[in-house]
Amino acid sequence: MVGCRRLILLSIFLFIVGSAVLLVIVTLFVAVLVLAASVRVDSQSFLPIDCDDVYRHDNTSSSGVYIIYPGGPTTPLHVYCDMDTNGGRWTVFQRRMDGTENFYRPWKHYKTGFGNVAGEYWLGLENIFLLTMRKKNELQVDMEDWAGGKASAQYSSFSIDSENAGYRLHFGSFTGGAAGDSLMEHNDMKFTTFDKDLDQWEHNCAQHFLGGFWYGKCHSANPNGMYAAQSAIGYSNTLNIWRTWKSQNSLKTIDMKMRSIATCTCAL
Repeated sequence: MVGCRRLILLSIFLFIVGSAVLLVIVTLFVAVLVLAASVRVDSQSFLPIDCDDVYRHDNTSSSGVYIIYPGGPTTPLHVYCDMDTNGGRWTVFQRRMDGTENFYRPWKHYKTGFGNVAGEYWLGLENIFLLTMRKKNELQVDMEDWAGGKASAQYSSFSIDSENAGYRLHFGSFTGGAAGDSLMEHNDMKFTTFDKDLDQWEHNCAQHFLGGFWYGKCHSANPNGMYAAQSAIGYSNTLNIWRTWKSQNSLKTIDMKMRSIATCTCAL
């Protein structure tokens, strides 16, 4: 009788202990799930549209390559953010610096982008369109000659239309910069490549001037033209030039960048 009672008490004790252990295990498991979910939510809560968002999230961010999401959470995009020039927060969409990248490309390459964002690259017309659709932006173009001289050109606004509209270029007033305004004749122009002629010339500006750009009849700026070392001149304006600064002399570096000036409520 005593043995049975002890056995019953032992069973009750083991049941209580087992239940407590099970409760602890379940509690820990639920806590882990909650923590994991919170981590996922936190990691997804910050999806920067552009370099302005990157800086506002962390104002100690330095210039370099970052991931942005102008097209939404499923389309991450690598980009170079300039956090140093003129207050920083610039999303660089075009950069020439050493001639390592070929910019004489077909439409599909200019649409999607090409190159290495840590070096020379073009971000892609579709990505530029998404960036300017999501926010209102200003434009800055920085350049350097072969003697080490530097200059820039700033514009009050910058946007482009969709592919259906030929990625037509729009920018506001020239607001300053020693480089002068070489973009004036390019305003309201569609983009042209050697295999898609949307310019206003009877021939193809991209074929003739060896680049892809918002050509009219044809250019006073050709940042995507042929890269030629040591301030080459001539070549029928096929070089990467900015006419109001260095006339027909090739540039050592040039980059085009945009910065948010207001958030747009436009839906994707």
